[in-house]
Amino acid sequence: MTERTAGERPMDLDALEARLKQDLQWLELPSKSWVPPRVVDGRRVRDVVIIGAGMAGLVASGMLKRLGVDNHVLYDRAPAGREGPWVTYARMETLRSPKQLTGPAMGLPALTFQAYYQARFGRAAWDALGKIPREIWMDYLVWYRKVLELPVENGVELKRIHPRADGLLDLAIETPQGPETVTTRHVVLATGRDGLGGPWAPPVATALPRRFWAHSADPIDFAALKGKRVAVVGAGASAMDNAATALEEGAGRVDLFIRRTDIPRINKFTGIGSQGVVHGFAGLSDDWKWRFLDHTLSAQTPPPRDSTLRVSRHANAFFHLGSPIESLVVEGDHLVLTTPKGRYELDFIIFATGFRVDLSLRPELEEVAPFIRFWGDRFTAPDGLDNEELSTSPDLGESFEFLEREPGTCPALRYIHGFNFPATLSHGKLSGDIPAISEGADRLARGIVREMFVADREIHFANLKAFDVPEIQGDEWTDADAPPREGTHAAE
Repeated sequence: MTERTAGERPMDLDALEARLKQDLQWLELPSKSWVPPRVVDGRRVRDVVIIGAGMAGLVASGMLKRLGVDNHVLYDRAPAGREGPWVTYARMETLRSPKQLTGPAMGLPALTFQAYYQARFGRAAWDALGKIPREIWMDYLVWYRKVLELPVENGVELKRIHPRADGLLDLAIETPQGPETVTTRHVVLATGRDGLGGPWAPPVATALPRRFWAHSADPIDFAALKGKRVAVVGAGASAMDNAATALEEGAGRVDLFIRRTDIPRINKFTGIGSQGVVHGFAGLSDDWKWRFLDHTLSAQTPPPRDSTLRVSRHANAFFHLGSPIESLVVEGDHLVLTTPKGRYELDFIIFATGFRVDLSLRPELEEVAPFIRFWGDRFTAPDGLDNEELSTSPDLGESFEFLEREPGTCPALRYIHGFNFPATLSHGKLSGDIPAISEGADRLARGIVREMFVADREIHFANLKAFDVPEIQGDEWTDADAPPREGTHAAE
């Protein structure tokens, strides 16, 4: 909970939870457990381990539980209530998404953010709400986890995935009690935007001493920037959010350096948002998937209007368009940045330059990384549409599972699912953003359920043959053609 609302528990929230419980009962949810247990080396094998208990991990867990896969667990290295970006490196005041989106609610009205917000604050407050404050969105996710009784373990970090000879996966994890090994059938990487790599900054940044710069996803002591000359590189939402935070914390001036001659204004993918895109994108040919995403990336996503105004309302904020960095060097106790338009002395610079897929940054994937197939391994971009970001996207199967670069080299990849932002080229925007996260989790969970049932088909068939509970007893009818029993007379 946020400090402002900690300890509050209106009776209306109790009533909402009671309604949700009743809805689930009427729908016979969650389904009964059906996956045959496995024991290896005297230990129960997990059916699924989800890495990451942010929004994507929570809704993936909810969908698995709904489908009767209750032998699963979520691990998150963050403390409870600090999973994901919302109260860590996200620095916007409100979410970009419209407040009415159902997001992770899995089709349950009582699980929506709208129901939660109205239960806490009332209908009038909902009507007056513009966008969702990020801290209250985090409160909602904490509540979501609680009311669905999702099996999250915090303070647990995945260190390594090791494919076993028997087709299972050993996970080396670090827990508050020390290192452990967990054996599982499936792993879901619900690890957000940097789940297959990390923050990216250009070489001019990485050549600098770290005291002079940060990436927008880093922890930043903004109070220490009071009175300082701060630069922000980029024109997206995170650039505006970091610039605004620096200004609000008292930075002497903030200069935004933007390579383009204009700030992007149109959010292309939003313009075609529909259930057609949600469910149809995965059915496109590779060529068409590439065209859609290349056009979207080339146009770039504009920063929200409110985020931009949050910066421009400060007289000591300066936007420099058409200003790529030509040089960035240390001179004494400060930096000097040069663009085609001028020379600027700075004390600190923040690079809001996004994330890149780079498996060398993910030691937990070291044993499987060489075998993972990316789009660039098998697909040639249409003429004029070369795109490095798309080329480094993982090439995923129907349930977000990794595929082998060379068939037969690492069969275990089919049990590792990339339910994170880099899945977009394969599946559309189903695994990173709020609007279609439930549909993405449904696709993921159904695929895992299908695979496990098929894998256990002999057990299920044996159970079918062994099942012998009668529904009728045999005394409910008389065979008209049977010979009369002794002591009875045949009809004349």
